[in-house]
Amino acid sequence: MMTKHKSIPQGYMTVGEVAKKIGITVRTLQYYDKEGLLPPSAGSEGGRRLYTDKDLVTLHQIMSLKSLGFSLNDIKRHLISLETPVDVANALTEQADGIRRKIEQLTASLIAIEQLKAEVLQMQTVNFKKYADIIVNLQMKNDSYYLIKRFDDDTLDHIRNQFDKVSGLNFMDRFNRLSDEIVQLQKDSVPPESEKCQQIVKEYWGLIMEFTDGDMSMLPKLIEIGNIDTATNAWEERQKIVNDYLNPALQVYFSKLGVNPFEGVEQ
Repeated sequence: MMTKHKSIPQGYMTVGEVAKKIGITVRTLQYYDKEGLLPPSAGSEGGRRLYTDKDLVTLHQIMSLKSLGFSLNDIKRHLISLETPVDVANALTEQADGIRRKIEQLTASLIAIEQLKAEVLQMQTVNFKKYADIIVNLQMKNDSYYLIKRFDDDTLDHIRNQFDKVSGLNFMDRFNRLSDEIVQLQKDSVPPESEKCQQIVKEYWGLIMEFTDGDMSMLPKLIEIGNIDTATNAWEERQKIVNDYLNPALQVYFSKLGVNPFEGVEQ
């Protein structure tokens, strides 16, 4: 053992000494050597890999760049050998852009987590299927998670079977657009029996039929889901206005049609 130590020339360090000095593992140094990122400057008579002070400087560069989020591949390919300040600035600009994108993604995730936490506490029951649907809606920046949390498992299963991501978003866009139009009619005090109102009611009822796929047994459940006594958020406030305005308008609509879609349906 003593002979091996004596065989190491002055100014050189073993892999263990470098690891201890820099505060990384021997395995990491061996990996950098294997990848051609930091090969030792020399070898001892006993076959040990030896490093110099210059290798320590390069290792410090590697670790600094790695801490900024550069991949080892990027560092190996060009960063260590960049020659002009402009080259370095371009590489840093590219990395900064990537970090900004990650920050945006993480910020969106953090907002989604906080919103989901609030929803979970309101729901009072553990339901991972529903949580998953809410998360998907948060990721799509869609307010329909306020609606989803009111659905039971059967209705959610129906939605999953009835809609994919694209058709689901399209449906919600049409639903929200119609709801906004109905709120405007209410603000303008347009009477329920007017042609303008009845045309909107026809579209609204068409959406309900599309949602249920003609399954009339879903109607009582939808009425229960849509029944909002006290609104707790902007979505529910809007829906309460829609419901209050639509009820008499729907009665006029069904009366003109001469049908009662709720007849024979258990409520």
